[in-house]
Amino acid sequence: MGLLTFKGGLHPYDGKELTANQPITEYLPQGDLVFPLSQHIGAPAQAIVKKGDRVLVGQKIAEAGGFVSANIHSSVSGTVKLVGPKLTAAGAMVNSIVVENDGQYEAVTYETKPLDQMTKDDILAAVKEAGIVGLGGAGFPTHVKLAPKDPNAIDHIIINAAECEPYITADYRCMMEQGEKLIEGLKIMLSMFPNAKGVIGIEDNKPEAIKKLTAMTANEEKISVAGLQTKYPQGAERSLIYAVTKREVNSSMLPADAGCIVDNVATAMAVYDAVVLGKPLYERVVTVTGDAIENPGNFLVKCGTNAAELVEAAGGFKTKPEKVISGGPMMGMAMFSLDVPCGKTFSSLLTFTKDQVAANEPSNCIRCGRCVSACPAKLLPAKLSVLADHGNFDEFERLNGAECVECGCCSYACPAKRNLTQSMKVGRKEVLARRRKK
Repeated sequence: MGLLTFKGGLHPYDGKELTANQPITEYLPQGDLVFPLSQHIGAPAQAIVKKGDRVLVGQKIAEAGGFVSANIHSSVSGTVKLVGPKLTAAGAMVNSIVVENDGQYEAVTYETKPLDQMTKDDILAAVKEAGIVGLGGAGFPTHVKLAPKDPNAIDHIIINAAECEPYITADYRCMMEQGEKLIEGLKIMLSMFPNAKGVIGIEDNKPEAIKKLTAMTANEEKISVAGLQTKYPQGAERSLIYAVTKREVNSSMLPADAGCIVDNVATAMAVYDAVVLGKPLYERVVTVTGDAIENPGNFLVKCGTNAAELVEAAGGFKTKPEKVISGGPMMGMAMFSLDVPCGKTFSSLLTFTKDQVAANEPSNCIRCGRCVSACPAKLLPAKLSVLADHGNFDEFERLNGAECVECGCCSYACPAKRNLTQSMKVGRKEVLARRRKK
């Protein structure tokens, strides 16, 4: 079978050679831990501890604040110093719980039932209790995703192992070092949907991962490995669903409406930890890389760890960076401070000696159509960005601007260096806000 893919997209330099062969190293935080109460899409969690309380590793310190929300657990033992606003990687002040690390890592005792005695509701409750969210960056609560209106309509559970964002290799290292946990996590999810089969989609720039997981799933009737063409944004939910099933999903649909559930590698592994081990989500693998860092690598990081500590764990800066990004270079967020915590959706810390984007001077559109060719949503970014800039949101919506997935392909492809994606984001945000009001 040929490699699966979608229409549109592009091929940026991937930079993965910096860390692809660097094994995961556990990092133990030195300073205070900060746990923002909004580490997910949906309502913020509600703190259930107060200043002066002693907490343990794995102890729940904040409860989900609604159906679309997620619990938060401490990743260290220590004393609560503060419950109040703290700066996050997104640049916002968010209500947070600050824990003074005592360095003892005294943990709670996890209670579990044997997997063969667990019902679907038991599994769902374990996932919810563990506070698992999508670890690919979006942060959608996993227990909500695993509870669609019609479970019998789900016929595909797709594991996003594409890791299409340049530079990031956290999921790749997880596949290479803990592939068994990934497969077991997928099997747990498949047990909840009687008509579903599992597909692990891996880009072909990771041949060793394809080979390893193909061999590991050779005797699994309901699980297969799909080779994907290396192309950005292959790992975007809509792109991945189309590549694997040829079904299209738009902004008014959920993947479940197309019979699919999509989770990334780290999320599936967290499901295994929660259901089999009873372990909450309080740590994740983070890639620290870029040409400004001394020793790029992959680190198992306790949630709440200060980002500045990760720089030191990777040997510090070899040259002062002009740009630091939380996440990938295409969809990540530029940071103005390293004094921020690594949350559940903090997949990587990128450090670059030159800020190539800031150095670009936008010029007039030359009507070349490259943004149209690159757009995976088949939109007209050059036209839509002008509409958004001029506040013509009715026309923006009429021309399907809300279908933008904010992948950055249009800005990357534009020879005039126009900030198309930023304008598209503004227009899309306004249109979606209007829809919610209706």
